[in-house]
Amino acid sequence: MIYTAKPFIGEEEKRAVLEVLNSGMIASGEKVREFEQKFSEYIGTKFAITTSNGTTALDVMLKASNIKEGDEVIVPSFTFIATANSVLYQKAKPVFADIDETYNLDINSVLENITPKTKAILLVHMFGNPVNLKPFLDLQEDKGIIIFEDSAQAHGALYKGRKVGSFGLASSFSFYATKNMTTGEGGAVLTNNGKIAKRARLIINHGQTKKYEHEVLGYNYRMTNINAAIGLEQLKKLDSFNKKRRENSYFLTSKLKGVNGIIPPKETPNSFSVYHQYVIRVVEEEYGESREKLINRLKENSIVPAIHYPKPIHEQPLYKKLGIKPKKKLENTERFCKEVLSLPIHPLVPKEALEKMVEIIS
Repeated sequence: MIYTAKPFIGEEEKRAVLEVLNSGMIASGEKVREFEQKFSEYIGTKFAITTSNGTTALDVMLKASNIKEGDEVIVPSFTFIATANSVLYQKAKPVFADIDETYNLDINSVLENITPKTKAILLVHMFGNPVNLKPFLDLQEDKGIIIFEDSAQAHGALYKGRKVGSFGLASSFSFYATKNMTTGEGGAVLTNNGKIAKRARLIINHGQTKKYEHEVLGYNYRMTNINAAIGLEQLKKLDSFNKKRRENSYFLTSKLKGVNGIIPPKETPNSFSVYHQYVIRVVEEEYGESREKLINRLKENSIVPAIHYPKPIHEQPLYKKLGIKPKKKLENTERFCKEVLSLPIHPLVPKEALEKMVEIIS
């Protein structure tokens, strides 16, 4: 069976983990610091603070940046729920805006949702496709609205030749098993702001300035040397992983772009997508078949697609219970959730499987 995600773990990662295990230094230590340095250099920021996972990275990023109760943070509703939940963790309010055809936040919808309480915009580089950052960075410059980047799916993606995760006040990454590179579980906060970096490091380690001296309320959000050892080897391979993802994606796009009712993904102009997911839209009235029937036909041929994401966050039971809803209907978000379909394009997908997908969909 060919699934939409499969970790690519080689002998190098296994040896690196064994080296850590044999050293006896398996908790947070030198390997973590080495990984932080290498990853910040790769993205192009001064600081990287690793965490236990991508969700804790989001939480730490907002806490370290002083997002607090009463603040409003504009977020997409078309994303994994952790993005919006991280705002709730601060007792702040997530404000949902709509997306455009790149699956990223629509600047016009964001502008409609800005109020005097708007403290920040939490951008998500959805499916590894960079947000068109210029109008958002202009808002940061002109109105003082903080720009954060949720880069959980965008390791190595470029906007105007520069790595995403290096533009906003701070950014967060996830190294979950299905990401473009993995540490098994893990996350990171990246920033060029020394105060945010210092506070983030306190937060992940029980607020300690030195052993048994606790300055702020902190948590145990640390990454381990085992995770970092995997990450160091994965980072060496990341560009080659992304190259293969792009090759597989371009093959599918070239074959599917003329199929009636199938809408291939659109890259943001001036950007380099790393295709964490290859997401088409199945427009049933034009395609002549439901998304569900297409999924079944693919599965019958040992290809298992996925739906990212089947339900907007604002329609989740939690958010309905809290009464947090958009100011107006999010037309693209709600429509796309009914149409999107993720096809396997990760580096381990064989050419025959790509050809079979094209045959079945066409």
